[in-house]
Amino acid sequence: MTEALCFALDGVLVHRTRSDADILRDVFDAHGVEPSDEVLTTARDAFRDAFENLEPDPYRQSMAAVRSVADTADSDADPDEMVATLRERTYAGTTVPDAARESLAGLAEDSALAVITNGPREWQVGKLDHHGLTDQFDAVVASYEAGAHKPDTAPFELLRERLPADEYVMVGDSEDVEGARAAGFVPIEYRTDGPDLWATIDALL
Repeated sequence: MTEALCFALDGVLVHRTRSDADILRDVFDAHGVEPSDEVLTTARDAFRDAFENLEPDPYRQSMAAVRSVADTADSDADPDEMVATLRERTYAGTTVPDAARESLAGLAEDSALAVITNGPREWQVGKLDHHGLTDQFDAVVASYEAGAHKPDTAPFELLRERLPADEYVMVGDSEDVEGARAAGFVPIEYRTDGPDLWATIDALL
């Protein structure tokens, strides 16, 4: 029997070492924009609205919205350049546990590995590239290409189309578990306050 073992990306494979607010302040400082509370709120709200509605380039929309409230007369606040800085700082502010790398290498011997993640494909795959993980996975599905975010079943169904298997397992948070169960995947919930994820996976699979 073939098995596809699927993982959420953010918070499971890739962990943040810095807050979104700190990263945004760095980006704005780098481009001469005062990182006021209004600027930070505008950036977050614009991103959230675009992201939730699957609108193109939510990160650029976020940076462009900042220009409407920030004093950019003496800055180089070009939205595309700000997005490039945001991408760089975001990726640099993440880490992959050594236990995850070791476990993935072992799991790949017996299972196909996949990622199901919420976000634009290019941005999310870029995180895997940054950490040298892309080649570990047989398939990656991003919600933007599926037309809906998890916990909707669409990303899970797209993964099923791309990676045929007899059984599908999904490792992720409560929303991942909800969508996985609805799509007929076997769910494994990851909790930051729970037992060690990778030791648990190695014991179960």
